[in-house]
Amino acid sequence: MWKGRFEQDTDSLVRDFTNSLDNDCKFYLEDILGSQAHVTMLAKQGIISVPEAEEIKNGLDKIKQEIEQGEFQWNPDLEDIHMNIEQRLTELVGPVGQKLHTGRSRNDQVAVDFRLHVDNRLKDWRNLLLKFVQTLRNRAEDNKHTILPGYTHMQPAQPVSLAQHLLAYAQMFKRDLERLDDSLKRIRISPLGAAALGGTTYPLDPEYTASLIGFENVFENSMDAVADRDFVLEALFCSGMIMTHLSRLCEELITWANPNFGFVGLPDSLATGSSIMPQKKNPDVLELIRGRTGGIYGELTGLFTLLKGTPLAYNRDLQEDKTGFYKADNTVSGSLQIMINMIAELDFYPENMYRAIRRGYLNATELADYLANKGIPFREAHNITGKIVKHAEQREMGLEDLDLDEFQQFCEDITADVYNILDYRRILERRITPGSTSVDSVNRQIDSLDGWISGMLNVKKGSGGSV
Repeated sequence: MWKGRFEQDTDSLVRDFTNSLDNDCKFYLEDILGSQAHVTMLAKQGIISVPEAEEIKNGLDKIKQEIEQGEFQWNPDLEDIHMNIEQRLTELVGPVGQKLHTGRSRNDQVAVDFRLHVDNRLKDWRNLLLKFVQTLRNRAEDNKHTILPGYTHMQPAQPVSLAQHLLAYAQMFKRDLERLDDSLKRIRISPLGAAALGGTTYPLDPEYTASLIGFENVFENSMDAVADRDFVLEALFCSGMIMTHLSRLCEELITWANPNFGFVGLPDSLATGSSIMPQKKNPDVLELIRGRTGGIYGELTGLFTLLKGTPLAYNRDLQEDKTGFYKADNTVSGSLQIMINMIAELDFYPENMYRAIRRGYLNATELADYLANKGIPFREAHNITGKIVKHAEQREMGLEDLDLDEFQQFCEDITADVYNILDYRRILERRITPGSTSVDSVNRQIDSLDGWISGMLNVKKGSGGSV
C-alpha cells in the first residue's frame, strides 16, 4: 500500500503485531455498507461516474457474498479489513476498484465502521432489555399477593410483595434501556468526509452519506471525527450499568436459592450439579454473570486509560478500542438472554417466604406506628416495641401470637385491635404512598410500565441504512 514511499518491506514481526484482521472481520457488513454509501455519494457529486459507482457496489456485493459463504481469502499481509476488501474489489472489477478510496481515509472509514457496529449491537441490547423488562413485569403480575421479606442491611426489615421487588428491577433495566437510547444519539454521528484529519479537497456531501448509512447527524470537526471514541466509552459504561443491575439480581437469586432461605427453585436447565455431592444444585450461571461484571468494569477503565494519552488526531492506539467492546457485547447479550430465561422459568416458594417473615418480626414497625397513633411519642413507642420483640423472641413466638395481656404488660394502651395491625397482608395494603408495595400501587406501577413498554415497542428499530 505504501511502496511508493518505502524501499524495504515491512518486517514480518511488525506485520503480525499491527494486524487487526481478527477484530476487523466482525464488522465486514458495516465496512461494505459504508463503502457503498461513499461511492454512491462520489457519483452523485460527479467525482466518479454513475456506472463506475454501480460497478464498485456490485463488486462489494459479491465480496459480501464470498465472506458470508466462507469463500473470501483473508490476507494478513494486507493488515486490515479495508485493504483486504479493496484489493479483492480490484481483482473483481479491475482498475475502477482503486477509485473506492477517493476522498476517504482509513481513519474516517474505520470510525464509521465501528460506529455502525456499535449502533447495531446496542440495538440488540435494547431489544433484550425490553424483553427482560416485560418478563419481570409478567412475573410481577402473577405475584401481587405473594408476600416477601424485605431487607435492609441484609436483615429482615418489612414485608413487601414479591411483585414490588421484581418491579424494582424492572425500573433498573428500564433506565438501562433509556440510557442506551440516549447514547445512540451520539453514536449515530457519521465521520465520513473527515478523511485523515483535515478534510479533503473533493466536493463531498457528508450529509448525504450519513443518510445512506442511516445516521441522522454528521461530524462538525474533522479532527474530532477521526479521534473520537467517546461512543465506545458510552457503550462500555452502559454495559457496566446493565451488568451491575444483573449482578445485583444474581446475588439475590443465589441467596434465595440457598435452602436456608428456600425462596426460589432454579430451573434444572439453568443450574449445574456437583462432581462429588449428589444433593447440590449450583447457581453457576448466576455466579458467572456476577463474576464477569468486574471484567466489564476493567474494559471501561482500560479504554479510559488508552484515550487519556492519545493526542489529536488518529493514533494507532485506537485500534485497541474494539476488543473490550466485543467482550462487553458477548457478556451483556449472553447474560441478558440467560436471565430472561431464568426469570421466566424460576419457581417461587411463597410458603417459605412467609415463614421467613414470621421469624423476622417484620410487623414490629407496625406496632411502633400503632403506639404512636395512640399518642405515644414515636421514640418511646419504638422503645416499647423493642421490649415486646425481645419478650416474643424469648418465648419463640411471633408478635401476632402473643396474648393481649402480654402486650398490656408493656403498654396498657394496646387493645384487641392490635391484631389487625399486625396482620401481614393488611400491612401491605396500608401502604398508601405512590410507588409502594400495596396491590393498588403495584397495579398502578404495572399500568405505567405497560404504557412505557408500548411506547418502546413503537420506536423505530432500524439497524442502519441501505444503499
